[in-house]
Amino acid sequence: MGKQYLSKTRKVAVIGTGFVGSSYAFSLVNQGLVNELVLIDANKEKALGEALDMNHAVPFGNPLTISAGDYEDCKDADVVVITAGANQAPGETRLDLSEKNIDIFKKIVPAIMESGFSGILLVATNPVDILSYVTWQLSGLPKERVIGSGTILDTARFRYLLSDYFHIDPRNVHAYIIGEHGDTELPVWSHAQIGGVPIQQFLNGVEAPLHPDMQQLFVNVRDAAYQIINRKGATYYGIAMGLVRLTRAILNNEQSILTVSTLLEGQYGIDNVYIGVPAVINKDGIQRIIELSLSEKEQAQLLHSADTLKSRYPEKAK
Repeated sequence: MGKQYLSKTRKVAVIGTGFVGSSYAFSLVNQGLVNELVLIDANKEKALGEALDMNHAVPFGNPLTISAGDYEDCKDADVVVITAGANQAPGETRLDLSEKNIDIFKKIVPAIMESGFSGILLVATNPVDILSYVTWQLSGLPKERVIGSGTILDTARFRYLLSDYFHIDPRNVHAYIIGEHGDTELPVWSHAQIGGVPIQQFLNGVEAPLHPDMQQLFVNVRDAAYQIINRKGATYYGIAMGLVRLTRAILNNEQSILTVSTLLEGQYGIDNVYIGVPAVINKDGIQRIIELSLSEKEQAQLLHSADTLKSRYPEKAK
């Protein structure tokens, strides 16, 4: 039998065709996950150029329609992904981008909603936790349908570096980074496992938080963006693939657990903050939040991370 094509239009709109947006769009083209892709950018010529270029790749892959469009094209999209905004420059933290990107989102999000959009919004622009909260407020959508990329990339970096250190396939490494996608994030060492075995057993009984190699490994996870930005100006391949992973979980109704930025309403003792935690993702967005049993230190670190984010909320959002 030949390939069975889905009759339902699986449509994604990408807002922002910079490094992240175009890398994400091209990854979608490669993986054949959607059959309609719309690229939207304030620079219409850039969006059109990206659409033309990607269309020329279609004969080598899966059939789909790629076009440059405008906000009205969001109306019937299943997922709209926002990657637009100012990029993190060398020496800048993600939180330093708050003010300028909030101003940009005050134009973007209402324009999306005016189209009649009723799907799921994915936010990737930094600072992603703050902008996810602002997007939820501006959109009027239920909290389940506004999802930030959160610590999905940090968790992938963590799993990769652990796999590299222990020479184990990263798919068999289970470990989370939670909290802010930024300087106050934390590793959940108390739940880190390789093949179901606690990581401490791979360290000759030394607790991971006390092991100097593990301490340095986490620093490399946390500071990965700085290292990459200093070398090539921006990070985009990792987050692009993370966004594709999220998109697949939504469109295929996977019930997958991913560390996304979502609204906490009492979980982990935190209220009214978008922050990165494990959550079950399906066709409706956030199906539920997974509440890990954290160590005393991890709990204190997560509370600190939440307080840091809340202190940077715009006045109206507090």
